[in-house]
Formats: sequence, structure tokens, C-alpha cells
Amino acid sequence: MSPTAVDRFLVERAGQRLRAHVRQTALICDPTSGIWVKCENEQITGSFKLRGALNRCLLLTPDELGRGIVAASAGNHGQGVAYAARLLGARATIVVPADAVSRKVEGIRALGARVQMVEGGYAAAESEGHRLAAESGAAWISPYNDAEVVAGQGTVGLEIEEQWEPQSTEAAEVYAPVGGGGLVAGIGAALAGHRPRLRVIGVLPENSPYMHAHFHTGSMVGVVERPTLADGLSGPVEVHSITLSLVREYVDDMILVSEAEIRSAMRWARDRAIVAEPSAAVALAACLRRESGTRLAVVSGGNVDPGLWQEVGLNAQA
Repeated sequence: MSPTAVDRFLVERAGQRLRAHVRQTALICDPTSGIWVKCENEQITGSFKLRGALNRCLLLTPDELGRGIVAASAGNHGQGVAYAARLLGARATIVVPADAVSRKVEGIRALGARVQMVEGGYAAAESEGHRLAAESGAAWISPYNDAEVVAGQGTVGLEIEEQWEPQSTEAAEVYAPVGGGGLVAGIGAALAGHRPRLRVIGVLPENSPYMHAHFHTGSMVGVVERPTLADGLSGPVEVHSITLSLVREYVDDMILVSEAEIRSAMRWARDRAIVAEPSAAVALAACLRRESGTRLAVVSGGNVDPGLWQEVGLNAQA
């Protein structure tokens, strides 16, 4: 297997490595709609991102840990890296866009990492993160462009298999949010042996359709990005990212949802006492668009800025 390849074996190795450090999150079924929900919003840092970040950091040598860790993040990956660094006794610097969700930035700081803010959105943060890592000799932990990060995210798929398979023999569609593609590619790798009965579908906001464009046309050239509630899924994907080929290998389809659908999905979740941040609600939005069939949504995170609830017409308290 090449250094950039990800398969079921690599995901299983990540699962063994992470077992003592992450939560096995709940898989629940909404009796009204029949939608299954994988609650990664209940993960230790409030997001699935801990899995990939920690899996990669657990493989760093003592010398690498001594030189520190650098990552770029809109928030959730940064919290995952900060948690991993604290666990392993390493220094971490997280570069974040200046408009990042304040709750997520505060969470990074609370875990002991240094935060550096940059103007220009996620792409600028990623560029600055690469520069800092190269300059300092620190380990760069990508949120998606790393086989071990993708394998860590894929452990969500292993849990889905373990929790859902004994309860149903039906064909199903598994919907997962897509930014850089690490989560959906990892889940796809974990569930590859279950095709075609389990179809893995990536979901993106219409306002940031980079991976959708590449999946369907082979190119991201000409993609127009607009502001989206799903900030964790916004921004371009590195042109040489391993996830570009992985999603084509392991993902069955990619679809887009609107900002209105994201808001509606957040309301749907809150009505069921599920806290879904906008980037997580895209998977629910896709499920809600379907009126039949067995559907499973990965609610990837629950780190919602309290002020956002007013914007989507909800109270801040559950």
C-alpha cells in the first residue's frame, strides 16, 4: 500500500490505537422519520475531528513531539489537535481564520494551544500554517490531507457497522458532511466491503462546492465560493490532496444542500435534543430531502456559537 492509500486495514489499525482515547458515540433512530443519527456531536471535543488528529499525533516520535505541532483549522480540527497535544505533552499552534466561530477558538485555547489568527479565510490560514511548520520544524497535522488522519476519521464507519448492522439487514444510504473529504473517504474505506448495500454519500453546502465539483467533473477550477453557515466545510481543497482520489474510490455520490435546508436541519435536530452545528446539519438536510428509504446521517459536530441559534430561529437552550 502506498503512503497515501487508505483501506479497511488502515482504518482498523486506527480503531485499535484510538479505542482507549475516544468515545464510541451513540447511533440512534428517530421514530418519526426513520432517520438514523450517528452522534459525533457527543465526541470528547464536540466533533469527529478528534479521531483523525489524535490518530496522527499518536504516531509522532518523541523528537517530533518535542518540536511541537502546527495545524490550521476553522475550529474543530484545531480542538482535536490541541487535545492530542495536551495528552502527549507537546506544544501546539493552531492557525485560524479571523472570522472563526468564537466558541471553537475559545475551546482551542482552553485545551492549552496557542492560537494565531489570520485574515483571508481558511485558505490563508492553511498557507500560514504550512509556513510556520516549515519554519519551526514542527509537525504539520492536516485536517484531511494525510492517510492516518483519514483512517482516524474512518473509525466512525467502523462504529456504524458495529452498531447498525445487528439491527438491520436493509440497504441504506450513509450521508456524511464534506469539506476536505477526510470523513467521507474514511467512512467509505471502512464500509467498502458492504457495497452496494451501504451507499456512502457526501454532502456539501451549495455555497462551497469544491469537492462536489471535483467528484463530478474532475476539476475545481471556476468554483465560486459564497458565505455559508457551514463554516467548517468552507474553503478550497489542496490541489494534491489524497482525498481527491479517495472519494472517487470510496464514495458513491456527492450532493449539495442549500443554506435554507441547513437551517431547517438544525431546527429538526434541536427539536429532538440533538445539537448539530451547521457543518454537521448538512448530512441531516440531505436525509430530510429524501422521503423514504433507510437513511443514516453522521452529525459530525455540535460546537455551535450561541449567537447562531437566534439566526436560525431557535433559543440557545435545549
